Amino acid sequence: MELTKVVCDAGILGAGGAGFPTHVKINCKAEYVLANGAECEPLLRVDQQVMQVYAADVVKGIRAVKEHTGAKYAVICLKEHYHDAVHALKAVLKDAEDVQLHLLDGYYPAGDEQQIVYDVTGRVVPTGGLPLDVGCVVCNVSTLVNIANAMEGKKVIEKYVTVGGAVKNPVTVRVPVGISLKEVLEAAGGTTTDCDYIIGGPCMGRVVDTLDIPVTKTTGGLLAIPKGHPVYEQKSTTINLKKMMAVCCQCSMCTQMCPRNALGLNVQPHKAMRSLANGVDLMGDMNGIFSCCNCGLCTYYACNFGLKPSQVMQTLKSAIASKGIRARKEVFGPVDGGLENMKVPVSRLIARLGLKKYDVPAPLVDKALTTDCVRIALRMGVGAPSVPKVQVGDKVRKNQLIADIAEGKLGVKMHASISGTVTEISSDYIEIRRTTK
Repeated sequence: MELTKVVCDAGILGAGGAGFPTHVKINCKAEYVLANGAECEPLLRVDQQVMQVYAADVVKGIRAVKEHTGAKYAVICLKEHYHDAVHALKAVLKDAEDVQLHLLDGYYPAGDEQQIVYDVTGRVVPTGGLPLDVGCVVCNVSTLVNIANAMEGKKVIEKYVTVGGAVKNPVTVRVPVGISLKEVLEAAGGTTTDCDYIIGGPCMGRVVDTLDIPVTKTTGGLLAIPKGHPVYEQKSTTINLKKMMAVCCQCSMCTQMCPRNALGLNVQPHKAMRSLANGVDLMGDMNGIFSCCNCGLCTYYACNFGLKPSQVMQTLKSAIASKGIRARKEVFGPVDGGLENMKVPVSRLIARLGLKKYDVPAPLVDKALTTDCVRIALRMGVGAPSVPKVQVGDKVRKNQLIADIAEGKLGVKMHASISGTVTEISSDYIEIRRTTK
């Protein structure tokens, strides 16, 4: 069995958010295979519950990738306070020596793959580089479950999603890919007040003004946050230059608290603030901007003036990239000797965000939701859109291939998550409606 073909045919991409095609990621030789179960974002519960319920599949998946890549080490990384998941994994790994557990502290952003690589190996992934540059392959735990399922002939047609925030019954649900977020919200009983919504987590997720959006293979959370909550202002992409010029005192707290800067990658948000507000040339500091992971810690935790260093970093990153400038591989300096003392506890971040009342369990319901209509997005992550292999009016079966990887491009295959009739094909999605008698 050729694992890369099995993974490609199943339509697997990174389930943690970035959505890099997994068959490409694992087509390599590595020293370490790391399972990312840290679940970086506050309020989300998917990864920890997947590890608890599907511990055997996580282990099966990482073993398969370890064998395929010829890795010497396989390590499952999760936070030590995920007690149920730790217990389940330890039970599966009893007396096993080929897979280890690495328990992380409960800090943010522990789920950043560069943090995990350093925590386990002591190696720093360079700016402009990948974990493979230091001998590592990192896969989300849900991705590994999908790999285990693919080895049994299953396709990726379902996703686990945490529904939290101001909802009546916070829950983690299994849903068909392509179901609308409106239906997912209903599984939590609806909201308790008038809300806006975030797809993903409160720090790195995106604000949306409609729930007529389909779940993709990378959707991990839907948060309902009361209208007017400060999180929305902080997440706004609007940058007030006058306020920045008047208020930013260049205290450099944003830089001092930056986890990527602490790894020696020269990420200095305070200089980015200075540059955008006052037109100062960043000169030799430009390359470090590419290492910003947009974790938002500088905005949501470090800045005492309510400014948005993370938004400024993304604005400058886009501006630099638009000029054709690309990151060069480098580790600018040594790891900060005080790194351990700089880690921000998730509990403190949640309190600072004003979301403590929503930090509650969201129990997993393993019975899949049903729907009469799905819209399968043709682009769900890194790479080119998938190419439809069906036409409007075609009858399709659940698990059937409906869109393939564009020839010569990076991408993933898409499969029907319900049986029915293709009712619409656009540049963005394929709509399937369940056939009724």
